[in-house]
Amino acid sequence: MQASYSHLHNPSGTGGGEAASASQCTHVPRLTGEGACHHTGDVHIQINSVPGEGGENSSSRYTRSSSQSCSHGRVHSRARGHSHNEARQPDEASVDSGEHGNSSISEFRYLFQWLQKSLPYILILCFKVVVQHITGISLGIGLLTTFMYANKSIVNQVFLREKCSKIQCAWLLVFLTGSSVLLYYTFHSQTLYHSLIFLNPSLDFLNFWDVLWIVGITDFILKFLFMGFKCLILLVPSFVMSFKSKGYWYMLLEELCQYYRTFVPIPVWFRYLVSYGELDSAAGWSLGVLLGLLYLILKLLDFFGHLRTFRRVLKTFFTQPNYGVTASKRQCSEADDLCSICQAEFQKPILLICQHIFCEECISLWFTRERTCPLCRTVISDHVSKWKDGATSSHLQIY
Repeated sequence: MQASYSHLHNPSGTGGGEAASASQCTHVPRLTGEGACHHTGDVHIQINSVPGEGGENSSSRYTRSSSQSCSHGRVHSRARGHSHNEARQPDEASVDSGEHGNSSISEFRYLFQWLQKSLPYILILCFKVVVQHITGISLGIGLLTTFMYANKSIVNQVFLREKCSKIQCAWLLVFLTGSSVLLYYTFHSQTLYHSLIFLNPSLDFLNFWDVLWIVGITDFILKFLFMGFKCLILLVPSFVMSFKSKGYWYMLLEELCQYYRTFVPIPVWFRYLVSYGELDSAAGWSLGVLLGLLYLILKLLDFFGHLRTFRRVLKTFFTQPNYGVTASKRQCSEADDLCSICQAEFQKPILLICQHIFCEECISLWFTRERTCPLCRTVISDHVSKWKDGATSSHLQIY
């Protein structure tokens, strides 16, 4: 009994005991954990007087060491898990934002895939619409290209001033007039020209596409009409009408064109909106009248907005304010008799309030886009006089 007890508490032990302990510690992973993990923290010491039970003593030491190592391992694993959770807490916001970004990317990817799959069907539908409205689409493209060509040509001729080509201006006038007459002659059965004088064309029933057809053609024809008037002004000799006066006429014609184009679509749209009354019900008739009145109210508000601008243009046209005074010969000689804009000798030199001298035509053309002096950037004009360069607005008045 004493031998066994002293053997168990021997600090150094025998070499065989140390080897056995080392081998037992090495082979811990082979245990299933039934005896080592179910009794964590319990120390089992078996003291036997039988000499042949040395193996059982070593087994008890193994049980104690394995139990202690298992409990110690659990403490370390919990500590590592706690520190790992603390380390992950600051990154939760970034993870959430990353997940949100990934979900957005996934939605866009899904939408792109849906569009890619639907593309053949969309092309089939577009082809059907194009074939069904081939006449209107072709005519719209032709009117747009005609307008762009004529508008650019008129602006170029105005920029050339005295060097503008009278033949080119006459050709533009004939071209615009012929295009308008040919269009109305081709569709004479629909009497589209009635829209120019606030009358309804001869169409029994108006659907949405018919309204766009009538309003679009009328708007382009009005542009062609006023562009023809600008060509006529270009043909007027300079000794009859100066370049400065022509600029104010271009501005007035463009404002008149835009003002007139605002009211031309009213009868067509009003007829289309009130056509709900063709339904055999009081609700349909009431809805049509309500939509028509709402449309008229909106156009009335638009009318007052355009009226303010039109009054300002009329005032500018009749007063024709000067940007300066006529420069003397001494002042021109001090400026080397050279215009800074056209780089030529002064033609009707004008002295601005900033004491810089320019040709009257050059500075008039400059102030169609700017408000300041070309050299010192001093503010000369209160507002920009648009459309004095002969340009026509490309805005399509649909409503």
